[in-house]
Amino acid sequence: MCKKIILFFFVFQLVSVFAQEQKIVAKQIEILQKDIDIFVGFDGMGNLYYIKNNVFYKKNKQELWQYKNVSLGKITKIDFQNQLKIMLFYENFNTIILLDNQLNETQKINFSENEIPIIVEATGIASQNRLWIYNSLTQEIGFFDYLKNTFQSITPSFRGNLKHYESDFNTFQWIDDKLNWYAVDIFGKITTKGKISDFDQIQFGTNQEIFFSKDGKLFLQDLNKNSFYTIENVDKSFKNFFYKDQILSIFTDQGITNYKITIP
Repeated sequence: MCKKIILFFFVFQLVSVFAQEQKIVAKQIEILQKDIDIFVGFDGMGNLYYIKNNVFYKKNKQELWQYKNVSLGKITKIDFQNQLKIMLFYENFNTIILLDNQLNETQKINFSENEIPIIVEATGIASQNRLWIYNSLTQEIGFFDYLKNTFQSITPSFRGNLKHYESDFNTFQWIDDKLNWYAVDIFGKITTKGKISDFDQIQFGTNQEIFFSKDGKLFLQDLNKNSFYTIENVDKSFKNFFYKDQILSIFTDQGITNYKITIP
């Protein structure tokens, strides 16, 4: 019996060590020297989005576009998943600006002037001429139709604060202040995706994957596989990061470094 206990303890310790030491080694591809304040990300066409002196820029190898609106203050959120309909959110003025692919302003939505009381705390581009909106007055998530100027709530009111959120055309995902991860689809169905680790910065990947940083280190957590990886061989002095299509972009004071990573 004693031998069995010792053997079990040894195997348990061995499994624990391997679980703790799972690593993903990033392979450096290129370094881009950029004088920017905030790195936003790259789209599928390779366009770079960033902020410098609170001016929003879009840049590729041939052209540079910019959008500036000093009167609205600091840019809080940028959504460029639809390159023909880019969204800028200015939280201090409860206002959303929509831009075309050359960063020309196409629409300005001041929710403080709306007939329906809305204080926008979270937002993103949704499908069918709509915006995802989390209304902090009612603590509900819904759709704002920016052509009809109407709002439709799709969730009941819920407690807790949004620590982080992201959205695509069909899904709005958020993490509350207790590190619970949720998602709601366009029909209002709420899914509990799991409990996640504490983080400084975070980005949702595909399915149940999350990339996050904590205390200057980068990690990948896969809730489906119950696995946890440390991402190594990246600059640890990063300000923020962005992941898309197996390319991990790290932003530091020196610029942007792109790495190739292979997810197990």
